[in-house]
Amino acid sequence: MKSWRWWQRTLILALLSLSVLAPLFLVSHRLNLTPYARLEFQEDISSVTYRTDPLQLNAIEQEGAEELEEPKEVVYIEKKNGPINSSIQQKVNDSEESKIEGYRNNILERNEFNRNKRQDQKAQRKGLFSVVGDENIFNLTVTHNQSMHTHPQKTTDDNVEVTDKQSMPRATQNHQISRPQSRRVSNQKVLEIKDQIIQARAYLGLASPGSSSHLVKELKLRIKEMEHAVGEATMDSDLSRSALQKMRHMAASLSKAVRAYPDCVAMTTKLRAMNHNAEEKIHSEQQEATYLVHLAARTTPKGLHCLSMQLTADYFALRPEDRKLPNENKINDPKLHHYAVFSDNVLACAVVVNSTISNAKKQGKLVFHVVTNSVNLPAIWMWFLLNPPGKATVHVQSIENFEWLLKYNTFKERSSSDPRYTSELNYLRFYLPDIFPTLNKVLLFDHDVVVQQDLSRLWNVNMKEKVIAAVGTCQEGETSFHRMDTFLNFSDPFIANRFDVNACTWAFGMNLFDLQQWRRQNLTALYHSYLQMGFKRQLWSTGSLPLGWLTFYNKSMILDRRWQILGLGYDSNVDKNQIERAAVIHFDGIRKPWLEIAMGRYKSYWTKFLKFDHPILQRCNLQA
Repeated sequence: MKSWRWWQRTLILALLSLSVLAPLFLVSHRLNLTPYARLEFQEDISSVTYRTDPLQLNAIEQEGAEELEEPKEVVYIEKKNGPINSSIQQKVNDSEESKIEGYRNNILERNEFNRNKRQDQKAQRKGLFSVVGDENIFNLTVTHNQSMHTHPQKTTDDNVEVTDKQSMPRATQNHQISRPQSRRVSNQKVLEIKDQIIQARAYLGLASPGSSSHLVKELKLRIKEMEHAVGEATMDSDLSRSALQKMRHMAASLSKAVRAYPDCVAMTTKLRAMNHNAEEKIHSEQQEATYLVHLAARTTPKGLHCLSMQLTADYFALRPEDRKLPNENKINDPKLHHYAVFSDNVLACAVVVNSTISNAKKQGKLVFHVVTNSVNLPAIWMWFLLNPPGKATVHVQSIENFEWLLKYNTFKERSSSDPRYTSELNYLRFYLPDIFPTLNKVLLFDHDVVVQQDLSRLWNVNMKEKVIAAVGTCQEGETSFHRMDTFLNFSDPFIANRFDVNACTWAFGMNLFDLQQWRRQNLTALYHSYLQMGFKRQLWSTGSLPLGWLTFYNKSMILDRRWQILGLGYDSNVDKNQIERAAVIHFDGIRKPWLEIAMGRYKSYWTKFLKFDHPILQRCNLQA
C-alpha cells in the first residue's frame, strides 16, 4: 500500500515537471533562441521605451455607462497640397456597423486635426494623426516602409514610433500653434453641405422638364434633407450627428447623377448660368440694401418727430415771459468756455450738452450755443426749459435771425440731393467769426458726438497761430484714414499745383477754432472763392469736409487721437479700449445712435445721457 502511494506521488510530480518544462522547451525551440539570438532579443527588449503619460488613458472621453467599442484602425494620409479632412472623408468605411459609425462620427465632429510642417523630412512618407480633445493630446506617428495601408496581420512589418516624454512639449507647442488655423476651418462641413446642395440643383437643372425619374425624386429628397440638416448652422459644431450620415447619402446620389449625366460641357454651362444668376441677385439685393439704409438715415424716426411736435406745442402754450432761459448775461463773455452745436435734432443736442456738463469739473464756465432752424427752434428751446443745464448756460438761436447771412447767396452745395449735404446748418461752420463776433475761441461740436472727459485742458492748448485744432486722419491702417485725394480732384491743375496729396488730413466732429487768427487771415473770403470755383468745375466730392481741407490748408494743428475717436457710425470693429479712453467719441457715418439702424454695441454710450423715464419721452414711446 505504501509503495503504491509512493508511485502515485512520483507520477504526479513527473507530470507537473513535464507541464512546466515542456512549454519552455517549445518556446525556445520556436524562437530559436541561440546565444547570439538571445542577446539580440534582450537588446531589443531593453530599447523599448514605455510612455507613462496619463493622457493615454484619457485620450477617449468616457460617456456615462455606455460601452465603447474600439474603432477600426484607419491611417490618415497627409497630402502636401490638400487639407487633412479630405483624406478623412476618403477613408470612412460606409460598411461599418451602426454603433461604430455613431462613435466615429462623434469623434470627427468633436476633434480637430492639425499638421506640423516643421517635422523632419528624413522619412519620405509620414502621416500625422492628432486627436485633440478639450484637454487631451495624443500624437501617433505611423511610418510605413512601402505603403500607407494598414494590415492587422502584418504589424511586425510596420515601424511604429510612440512619442516619448521629450517630444511631448514640442507636440503641445505644435498643437497651440495650429489651434487658430483649426478654428478658421471649423465651418468646412457646413460649406461642403452647401456645395452638395448646389451640385444637386445643377443636376436637377440638366434633367428634362417634368421629369419624374427615380434619380430626380432622389435628388429632390436629398436636397430637402440637407437643407433641413444644415438649417441656420454656420459652424460645424452646430450640425447634428445625422448631418454627416446625410452627407454620405447625398454623395452617393451625386455619384449616380454623375453617371447619368456624363456631359461635362452641359454641366459647366449650367453652373455658369447659376453663378451668373446668383451674382446678379446678390448685386441687386446689395443695391436695395444700400438704398434702404440711406433712406433710413435721411428719415426722421416717428418717436423723434412726435417729440418735436409735443415740445413745440408746449412751447407755444407758454407765456412769452416764461420762455426765457437762465444766465443770458454769460453768452458773450469771452473768458468762459464756449461750445457751439448746429443741429435740428432735439435729442442729439441734449446728449451733447448733458455729456459735456456731466464730465466737466467747472460747470459754471460752460456756455452752449445751439443754432438751429426756425422749425425746430421751439422744440429745442422747450427741451432746455424742461431740462435746465444746472450751472451751465444754454443759448438757442435760429439761423433765420442771421441777417448778415442773406448776402451770401451761394450758401448751399447744389450738386447733391441729400439734405445732410445741402443743409445750411452743415456749412454754417465756415461763418463762426460772424456768428460769434465777441468771442476769441469756440469749440465746435457735431451733433453726433458724446463727451466722455473734462475738456478744460483743451482750452489751454497752444495753437501756435493755427486757426483750427483737430484730430488727424492721416495714420495708415486706421479705418478713419483719408488721403487728400480721397475727396479732392488732383487731376485738376488748380488743386495739383496748390496742395500736397500727402498732407495730413483731419476730421470734423470736435474742433477748436481761434477766431482771432481766422479774422486776421480772412478765411471766410477764401472759403467763398473756393466755393465759387467748385460750382464751375468739379474740384471736390460731396460734403463740407473737403472744403474745410482747402480753407484751412496749412492752418490746422493736429491733436492727439485720444481726444476724439471716429467710426462709431459705420465701423463695427472699433476697439473698446480706445473708446473708453477717448475724450470724445464720434458717431460719424450714416448709422446714427438715434436711428433704428444704429450699431447696438455702441448705442449705450449715447443713450446713457438721456433719461428715458421722462414723461415726454414716454409719451412718444422713446426707449433706450
